[in-house]
Amino acid sequence: MASVANRRSVMTLFSSPACPRCHAVRIVLAEKDIAFEIAQVDPEAIPEDLSHLNPYGSVPTLVDRELVLYGTQVIQEYLDERFPHPPLMPVDPVSRASTRLALYRVERDWYHGIDELQAASGRSATAARRVLLESLTASAEVFAARPFFLGDDFSILDAAVAPVLWQLPQRGIPMERLPQPVQAYARRIFAREAFQKSLSEAEREGI
Repeated sequence: MASVANRRSVMTLFSSPACPRCHAVRIVLAEKDIAFEIAQVDPEAIPEDLSHLNPYGSVPTLVDRELVLYGTQVIQEYLDERFPHPPLMPVDPVSRASTRLALYRVERDWYHGIDELQAASGRSATAARRVLLESLTASAEVFAARPFFLGDDFSILDAAVAPVLWQLPQRGIPMERLPQPVQAYARRIFAREAFQKSLSEAEREGI
């Protein structure tokens, strides 16, 4: 069977419509105005193409001709290096390391919180909701300090944080419960043309 990598000349992103990690990659693609095709994936029915390309059958998975990448941050950094304008990662090694550390914390604290909420019910969902809300509330000063997350310009960190904030209402955390600096940040990010372009139909409808 011919692989997707051999059949396609345009980048293909295997993406699930309601997956925040996939959304984070789509934000980077939109910010850089990169042409790509979407292969929608039902997490409950992994397509054969994806199973051949990615041993984990996970999304997001990016196919760029012969190159197959998986792992949200791996894909995002590849896109930033291949399409350097506008830059979404700092240039110097210390700042890049700091950005990667922040991405690691966003993944561990906020993406895992979204994962737990998606899988939980009843009291466990209430507890997971409280933990995630407390973590975001504790970061209010970070959101207030600069126009973007830890910076003065839109970066890969904003692409990571935005999908978490967008999903909160459908996970039972209304935006009104967040501190004002977090709400103001969310409004700024959600108003960006690239962010609106990155939304799937399911994300727009809050599914």
